Amino acid sequence: MMIVKQNIFVLSLALFSLVSSGQEIQADSELKNNLLVNFVNPALEYEWVTSKSTILSGALGIGYNGAYEELTISEDGFNYIIQPFFDVQFKLMYNRQKRERKNRIVYKNSGNFVSFRGIARGWSLADNIVKSDDFDFAIGPTWGIQRSYGKFRFLVDIGPQYYFDSLGNEGFFPFMIQVNLGLNLSK
Repeated sequence: MMIVKQNIFVLSLALFSLVSSGQEIQADSELKNNLLVNFVNPALEYEWVTSKSTILSGALGIGYNGAYEELTISEDGFNYIIQPFFDVQFKLMYNRQKRERKNRIVYKNSGNFVSFRGIARGWSLADNIVKSDDFDFAIGPTWGIQRSYGKFRFLVDIGPQYYFDSLGNEGFFPFMIQVNLGLNLSK
């Protein structure tokens, strides 16, 4: 499992260094702090601008999750857990200047990104499995897109994740996918 952790770390560094050597964002396409409400996994999210091309986002909500094999005892068939979560993502936006030159959307932090994402999940509110621990965590790099159309916001990202709980159980999942639909609440 140590090799998996090292591979995730190396992949994250490679993605950030590859993209960070890209273009600067022009002043008229600046990133802005943004408050959002997400509907797919209901959450309140805030995006903090940390530089001309980076955003730190944090979301707190209650959502649906599947079962991690190493962290749960599950029955065959459809497995689910509804539980609170805290999701933190450091995003490096990399194509906004190019999008602007082509007259594409850059409104409300629209663009493509690479990120490092961390998720903490809490106790179960409803489920059909037994978890080994009340709390579990997942981390990993992602690649994604986010677009804002007026007040409407769409985000999708994908990447591998390493997950673990406080009892020492751990595992690796090669393709974590996040899909968010929501509303921009900031002006």
